[in-house]
Amino acid sequence: MLSEVTPFHFQGFDFYIKRDELIDPYLSGNKYRKLYALLQTPAETYNTIISYGGTQSNAMLSMAALCKQKGWQFEYYCKPLASQLKQQPSGNLKAALDLGMQLLESPDYDTLIPTLQSHDKTLLIPQGGADPLAELGIQILAGEIKQWQQAQNISKLNIVTPSGTGTTAYYLAKHLPNFQILTTACVGDHAYLHQQMQQLGSIPHNLKWLEPSRKYHFAKPYPEFLDTYQALKQNGIEFDLIYAPLMWQTLLASMQNIQGTVLYVHSGGLMGNATMLERYAQKGFL
Repeated sequence: MLSEVTPFHFQGFDFYIKRDELIDPYLSGNKYRKLYALLQTPAETYNTIISYGGTQSNAMLSMAALCKQKGWQFEYYCKPLASQLKQQPSGNLKAALDLGMQLLESPDYDTLIPTLQSHDKTLLIPQGGADPLAELGIQILAGEIKQWQQAQNISKLNIVTPSGTGTTAYYLAKHLPNFQILTTACVGDHAYLHQQMQQLGSIPHNLKWLEPSRKYHFAKPYPEFLDTYQALKQNGIEFDLIYAPLMWQTLLASMQNIQGTVLYVHSGGLMGNATMLERYAQKGFL
């Protein structure tokens, strides 16, 4: 599904936004791209999808929606839930459970996860959808970007996307070798992200890291992240509260050194904002 590109002026700079977050309420942004190959897969190919990770994960909810659509069972492994969340599921967890996800809590999570594997008609998808299966959908995204660039007659294009596992940035760089792909490590540091990407193959030469001004703990509420989220929203586009604020802060700090047009790929993930805003309120930031 082709997503539109919107001009966006922010903090004195001109950007373009690839609006992948508008594709689907559940399968939005990079999750639609990562799961595209499975969306095209005949339903009889599998009967069960297995994955694992955090209980407010956007990828978890997208996989639950995919399995509901395909008629597949979805088994999701996680660490033991907090008692309150167990009694009253909320946010992405509640939505995924409502879609039929089977949640499997494990006190031995760290030792269990490496033993999980695909077999027969059961497919294992790594945390966050970081899998070679993701390449097809991101290759299509790359084709859309190149088509837009040619139509706009843009000679020098920089493509920006935040990274968790780095899957989207990696495959965009692979399929758009003539453009610079800029990303920031939002989970862990540069070394962790580099290691994650190397599991997919050699790092493309046109993939560049923008370093944040300081270290942040993943998914922890920070007042400056909330400020950035609110400023972006007031400017006309809502972004996610987990990845986008750090990416935008780092991008803005680097703009003086970036030559050419900047296209930001909106990775979606808006369905997780409600629970993140609750956490900001609990911290007294709202």
